[in-house]
Amino acid sequence: MAKSRTDTDLPFAEEGSTQGAPPKAAPLPEEKPAPPAAKKKRRPVTWIVLLALFGGLGFTAYEYWLANRDFEETDDAFIDGRAVTIAPRVSGNVVSLDVTDNEFVKKGQALIHIDPSQYVIDVENAKANLATAEGQYAGFQYAADVAKKNFPAQLDSAKAQLASAQAALVRAQADYDRQKALPSRATTQQEVDAATAALRQAQAQVAAAQAQVEQAAPVPQRIGQAEAQVSQFHGEIDQAKAKLDQALLNLSWAVVQAPQDGWITKRNVEVGTYVTPGQQIFSLVSPEIWVTANFKESQLADMRPGQPVTINVDAYPDLHLKGHVDSIQLGTGSRFTAFPPENATGNFVKIVQRVPVKIVIDSGLDPKRPLSLGLSVEPSVKVR
Repeated sequence: MAKSRTDTDLPFAEEGSTQGAPPKAAPLPEEKPAPPAAKKKRRPVTWIVLLALFGGLGFTAYEYWLANRDFEETDDAFIDGRAVTIAPRVSGNVVSLDVTDNEFVKKGQALIHIDPSQYVIDVENAKANLATAEGQYAGFQYAADVAKKNFPAQLDSAKAQLASAQAALVRAQADYDRQKALPSRATTQQEVDAATAALRQAQAQVAAAQAQVEQAAPVPQRIGQAEAQVSQFHGEIDQAKAKLDQALLNLSWAVVQAPQDGWITKRNVEVGTYVTPGQQIFSLVSPEIWVTANFKESQLADMRPGQPVTINVDAYPDLHLKGHVDSIQLGTGSRFTAFPPENATGNFVKIVQRVPVKIVIDSGLDPKRPLSLGLSVEPSVKVR
C-alpha cells in the first residue's frame, strides 16, 4: 500500500499553521523608552515655551487695556435726525402729486395740489363783502361829516328863532300893556282882544323856540352817535378784510409746500385722495443728522461735551466717521417712557440705567452713502 501524506511531508509546512494559509509577518521591533535623562532635558524647554506664551498674552492684554482705558464705547447707538410730519391745512381732493418716494426737495417746493375751486369762491365772496362794508362805511362817514356841521348850525338857528320870538313877545307885551292902560273910550274891545291874542301868540312862539333850542342843544352827543356808526362800520370793514385774508390764506394752503430741505418718506397720499387738515401725508427727513448713543450710567463719569468720538457704521464697515460729544441728556431713557418706573412702590431691583448722549458728526460723511435714521452705529468716546 502507498504511504499516506502527512503534514511533515509538505515542503512549506510550518508549526502551528494551517494548510494553505499564508505565512505570518515578522513582528516589528518594539520602540525603546527614552532614557530618564532625555525627559529631564525636555521639561525646561516646555516651561520656557509656556512662560513665553502666557507672557505674550499678558503683554497683549496689557497693551489692549492701555489702548482702550481712555475710551468709552457702546453698541446701543443709532443715527438720529429730524423727521417733520407734513399735513395739509385745508381739506379737499388731491389733484396733483408733485413728488415721489425718497425724493430730495427744497424748502418751498410744491408737494401736492388740492382742488382750489371752493377756496376761489370763498375769496370772491370775501371781496364782495369787503366792498359792501367799505361802501356803507363811506356813507356813514359822509353822514358824520355832515352832522359835524349841521348839528351846530341847527342849534344856532334855534337860538336865533328863540331870540326873535322873545323880541316879538316883548313887543306884544308892550302893545297889550298899552291897550290895558288906555281908558275904555280911547280904545275898542276889538283892539284889546287883538293885543291879547298877539301877546299869547308871542308867548307860544317863545315856548316853541325854547323847545327847538333844547332839542338842538346836545350837539356833541349827536355828533358822537354819528361817529359811533362810522366806527361800527369801520369794524365791519376790518372783519371783512380778515375774512378775505383767511380766504386768500386757505387758497394758498391748497398748495402744500415743503417747510425745509429734506427727503420725502412715508408717503401716504395719491392723486384723488381726499385729505383733511392735520392728516399725515408725508414725513420729511432733514439733511442734518447726528448720533444718539445710550451709554450706561457707569460710563459717564469722565464724559464731557466736546470730547472727540470715532463712529463705526454697521451698514458700511469701511466708513469711519469723526465727531464730538454735543450734550448729555438730563434724564435717563426710562424716565421719559410712557410709563416711567415707580421705584417708591413694591420690591426694588436695581437696573443699570442708560443715558442718551448726542454726538455731532464732524467729518467722514459720504454723499453716495446716505445714512438712514435708525441705522446702528458704534461710537467710541475718548474720555481722557
